[in-house]
Amino acid sequence: MTEPDSELLGPSVHRQLRELVLSGELPSGTPLSVLALSARLGVSRSPVREAVQQLIYEGLAVNVPHAGARVAVVDDDRIREVLAVRAVLDGLAAASAATRVTESDLGKLSAMLNTQEENLRDNVDPARDTDLDLEFHTFIRDRSGNRTLADELARLEAQAHLYRGDLWRHPRNRRTAVREHRRILETLESGHPGDARAAAEAHVCGLITRMDRI
Repeated sequence: MTEPDSELLGPSVHRQLRELVLSGELPSGTPLSVLALSARLGVSRSPVREAVQQLIYEGLAVNVPHAGARVAVVDDDRIREVLAVRAVLDGLAAASAATRVTESDLGKLSAMLNTQEENLRDNVDPARDTDLDLEFHTFIRDRSGNRTLADELARLEAQAHLYRGDLWRHPRNRRTAVREHRRILETLESGHPGDARAAAEAHVCGLITRMDRI
């Protein structure tokens, strides 16, 4: 069987590996053997090697001297550093997006939040909730009009979701996060950059506070 075009295969392999890492199926510290992963995914080594390098660039993996690449470890100290930086940059992205979002954009964000609120009635599903959280924040960052800012925030967000504490699973924390998402949307609807910045920063700073309570 001929392998699919590399231009199409590369992003697909990266997406699969990223999902395995963020879902915890490849836990923090797991070696990222190109040979083993290519066998697991049924593809050649080249796209896997490129995908692993992309994970390193995103902060989801690290290259350990004499040991190769491994899934990054995000402990309590690291997550605080990541969230502290994310708070400032998320605020900037939301402030920029407040003057750029369209009615269509607001409708899409509202639909995302409706889904998040509906999921609060279901059992915790870390993979699902992570995907929806990433979708919400990524959408806002993309509407900031600042590609450098959006790319840096994407890396920080991905690292934050490597954290395996109870922060993302506690029922009260889930409800609070979605309520804060709603507040961010309200400020975007108002079109006030200052309010949008404050709501986005408060959301991330709240994550730090709630982590300390666990």
